Amino acid sequence: MTEKPQPERADDLCPRPDFVDPGATRPISPPIYLAAVYQCDDPTQAASMLAGNEHGYVYSRDKHPNADLLAEKCRELHGADHAMICGSGMSAISAGALALVASGDHVVVSDQIYGRTLQLFTSELARYGVASSMIDTCDLNAVRAALRPNTKLIVVETITNPLLRVSDIASLAEIGRQHGAALLVDNTFAGPTICRPLEHGAQLVVESLTKIMNGHSDVLLGMICGQAAVWPRVPVVSTTYGLSASPFDCWLAARGLGTLALRMERASTNAQVAAEYLATRPEVAKVFYPGLASHLDHALARRLCGDRFSHMVTFELRGGLAATEQFMHRAKRIPFCPSLGDLSTTLSHPESTSHRTMPAERRAALGITGGTIRLSVGIESPAAVVAALAEGLGAS
Repeated sequence: MTEKPQPERADDLCPRPDFVDPGATRPISPPIYLAAVYQCDDPTQAASMLAGNEHGYVYSRDKHPNADLLAEKCRELHGADHAMICGSGMSAISAGALALVASGDHVVVSDQIYGRTLQLFTSELARYGVASSMIDTCDLNAVRAALRPNTKLIVVETITNPLLRVSDIASLAEIGRQHGAALLVDNTFAGPTICRPLEHGAQLVVESLTKIMNGHSDVLLGMICGQAAVWPRVPVVSTTYGLSASPFDCWLAARGLGTLALRMERASTNAQVAAEYLATRPEVAKVFYPGLASHLDHALARRLCGDRFSHMVTFELRGGLAATEQFMHRAKRIPFCPSLGDLSTTLSHPESTSHRTMPAERRAALGITGGTIRLSVGIESPAAVVAALAEGLGAS
């Protein structure tokens, strides 16, 4: 007697849903590809895709559709030959550095940039035999004097963090070209709707997409883009060091880019209003904003950025740290958040957050004190921004 086949048990089955063909229509919102790995037809196809000989995906650490979609949008915004998404802004900077420098090389780095970037070049890369010189890169003669025969990279920010100096990108790029050094520009405080450093001669540009390019404080991402001549090792470094980004974060950031131009226009207008208001207040010792005629780099900022000068304003309160703590206690509508680029206005305190690892004497030399507050201006009404600042100053 023939035995009847037994039904499969639940644990014998491993059902995998297949793709749904949308037919003649396409979703207006791109799908999220939450896949770590992709099924290949055979070893030949897998090898071809991994070698870059044909389009396709194998493993999401190397690339995935959501990262590619976001990278293409960023490439277009910056007018770059290539672009790639990384897991954070620091990942993007690390990808550029590791792609272009090696043991025995030298880097010139601005002394007025984000604290972690300084730490990367002056401490971490030093462990691998890469020397660096911290220079006031707003002083072009100082940059020329700092260059060595083995200088491979110059690193600056378009608008520096936190004192908002403006880099002469075209001149720095020309100095680098004459000495065989590439220029890497962190454009986070400006963004591509205000400045596109590649058009001014930079070879590589990074953005912390975590900030205003995404604009909603819900992702951690970075982007690096650049010229074809310096690009070959960038994707190799990214996949080897595991600097890749998640599909969901890439999907969110691509959505955020859709309103970037509108958000930056409003936030920059608000920042100008905020800076002008702060400049009138007796509680405020200094205001740093490139849109003010009193700013050291105002003329350069106009040439580089046109009539928008970013959403970032930094100011120094009389009374140091005690005055800052009082301001934060009063300013109920301005959260203390050590980041930037949200829809709403936030503030940060460089001495205790972004530049806390910098020696105190170095901070003092740069002008970063206990009274220094970095303001990320949002898209509220200008009147609401001024009212929030007035509340913090005890002037309301």
